[in-house]
Amino acid sequence: MSAGVLPAVGADREIAVFAREIRRRALRMTSRARSSHIGSAFSCADILAVLYGGLLRVRPQEPGWSGRDRFILSKGHAASALYAALSRRGFFPSEALEAYSGDGSIFCGHASSAVPGVDWSTGSLGHGLPVACGMALAAQLDHRDHRVVALLSDGELDEGSNWEAILFAGHHRLDRLTVIVDCNGLQSLAATEETLRLEPLAAKWQGFGWWVAECDGHDHASLRSVLETARHQSGKPSCILARTVKGRGVDFMENSVLWHYRSAQGAELDSAMTQLE
Repeated sequence: MSAGVLPAVGADREIAVFAREIRRRALRMTSRARSSHIGSAFSCADILAVLYGGLLRVRPQEPGWSGRDRFILSKGHAASALYAALSRRGFFPSEALEAYSGDGSIFCGHASSAVPGVDWSTGSLGHGLPVACGMALAAQLDHRDHRVVALLSDGELDEGSNWEAILFAGHHRLDRLTVIVDCNGLQSLAATEETLRLEPLAAKWQGFGWWVAECDGHDHASLRSVLETARHQSGKPSCILARTVKGRGVDFMENSVLWHYRSAQGAELDSAMTQLE
């Protein structure tokens, strides 16, 4: 096993506990700060749990280790979920999350590279994938074996800069690059298909020269399997379309656009925390 890799979790129960804790920590953070995007954090919690539960090659005590896999949360508004995953993985104490979205805090409401373990500051949608392409190309030119993983939202694919990057990655055969699209079907104010139609999405990525797979973005075994397969693709970048539910884990948040901008308070917070137990 490569240095810095957490052993693959044998039981999906352990990943389920990881994902639930990501949701609980993100919920507390956004509620305390009265900030937003909890629905987006919940839709990608399982993806982050699988990645940081064993698939990403990282060293929590040495965040800048040159041999690490690079991860970019291009949907930077879901930073609460990423910070929660990093804290549970040991990059910093969980108590540090109490400063989330506070004045002067490094734990900004959108992902900040000032936080240990965050490789790139994101929030302006459409920028994460172009940067990931540059990282993957640099690794290819330098004959390095680390991977670059970028997590995008489906609504983010409205940005034209992504399609330039998708074309670029296919042309340069960036097989060190894996993109995961969090396909929860909702964006800030409406459904993605109502805002700007994306389907047939898999065929579009394939047409740009990518290896493409689809999976249930909340099924840990399926996620792990398809991510492992993506790591072994040769001559093509990989795209995984993870079909998810916005607000997953709390019944009154699921598939509701309301929770893109709202934070849970009072009885709603109590109910949500109970459901996540």
